[in-house]
Amino acid sequence: MTPNIPKTDQKRVVIVGAGFGGLTLARKLSQQADLQVVLIDKNNYHQFQPLFYQVAMAGLEPSSISFPLRKVFQSKKNVHIRVTKVNAVNTEGSFIETDLGPIEYDFLVLAMGADTNFFGMQNIIQHAMPMKSVGEALAIRNRVLQNFEDALSAQTLEERQGLMNVVIVGGGPTGVEVAGTLAEMKRHILPKDYPELNFDSMQIYLYESSPEVLEVMSDQASVKAKQYLTNLGVNLRLGMRISDFDGKYAYTNTGERLRTNNLIWAAGVKANGIAGLPAEAVTRGGRLKVNRFNQIEGLQNVFAVGDLALMTEEKYPNGHPQLAQPAMQQGELLAKNLVQLLRGCEMKPFMYKDLGSMATVGRNLAVVDLPFWKFQGFFAWLTWMFVHLISIVGVKNRLLIFINWLWNYLTYDQSLRLIIKPKNQDRVESPS
Repeated sequence: MTPNIPKTDQKRVVIVGAGFGGLTLARKLSQQADLQVVLIDKNNYHQFQPLFYQVAMAGLEPSSISFPLRKVFQSKKNVHIRVTKVNAVNTEGSFIETDLGPIEYDFLVLAMGADTNFFGMQNIIQHAMPMKSVGEALAIRNRVLQNFEDALSAQTLEERQGLMNVVIVGGGPTGVEVAGTLAEMKRHILPKDYPELNFDSMQIYLYESSPEVLEVMSDQASVKAKQYLTNLGVNLRLGMRISDFDGKYAYTNTGERLRTNNLIWAAGVKANGIAGLPAEAVTRGGRLKVNRFNQIEGLQNVFAVGDLALMTEEKYPNGHPQLAQPAMQQGELLAKNLVQLLRGCEMKPFMYKDLGSMATVGRNLAVVDLPFWKFQGFFAWLTWMFVHLISIVGVKNRLLIFINWLWNYLTYDQSLRLIIKPKNQDRVESPS
């Protein structure tokens, strides 16, 4: 196979990864007629990560938070999309090795983002449920709902408890949002779907090794989120961590053993690695050391943006937070800097502008930290919804999400509780 990308007089910018940083960069560069943009991703769509948890909790369709890349660049003749896996970079030859064959570049931008960090715990890798893609979010939905179905036929109380109890690991925004949504489902939706089950006995645990939830946010946000979760009936286990999980029991560092078949892992990320880069450029967590122009250390024409990039500023000696905003801001400035570079002009150093952070815990319950104002409650919840709606790619997607949210709010019902599995999962092999 061959990538079949036309050779032109245009300078070629190859972007690996269509997340927030890569997509922002590609959209900006697509407006430059003297550049050829090659966008590479394993999927043919952009995924809106902040709402993965709503897919996992049956609140949104996977398609409503995914947007086809080819739709974004339909009118851009200088953009070429290839769906493939990138295996290595050859910095001397200025090409990348992909499953489709080699692709040459004048400038290379790595924007592959980050994946779940299980910290090398093999049992947890095998049995826990991560949530770093639409596919993984859908797998959580399938597993949790199937376990409720199985609980109806469970022979023992212990087996039923294992199928119904849920342990969430990680008290950051993702863990808090999953725990809050699940607690509301337990209160308003699941008892109507499964009247034969006693949901008073279902336990939802949230484990966080730090002393507080939402530790990356303000003290006010952390305290309020803790209060909201406690009122919703979530069992908070702060200053504790899960050390093992065999698929039936979760074990803590304090020796506690919890009966559960459902362990959702939201406790850390590591950058997606790629072979062929200088060893000295790779730092902790797999992030790549870059300068203030996003150039990877030791390389002139290879850049990294977003979760993958470790750039230090005076305010951020350990790098920027691995969130959408730094990735998008870096992508936007890098587009301008690449044009400056081509014209022989000086590039502008990156400076992160913190626009704030937010998390939703449940219906009418959210926390928002803006640089100039911190607030919680109903207005924070409305703010969270508005910001996420306008950030979604595509008018149709925004409309679908708004309709789902409105329906959920008016009816206390999430209408997408479907167990959708590939056919081969249900196929039973006949004995030979």
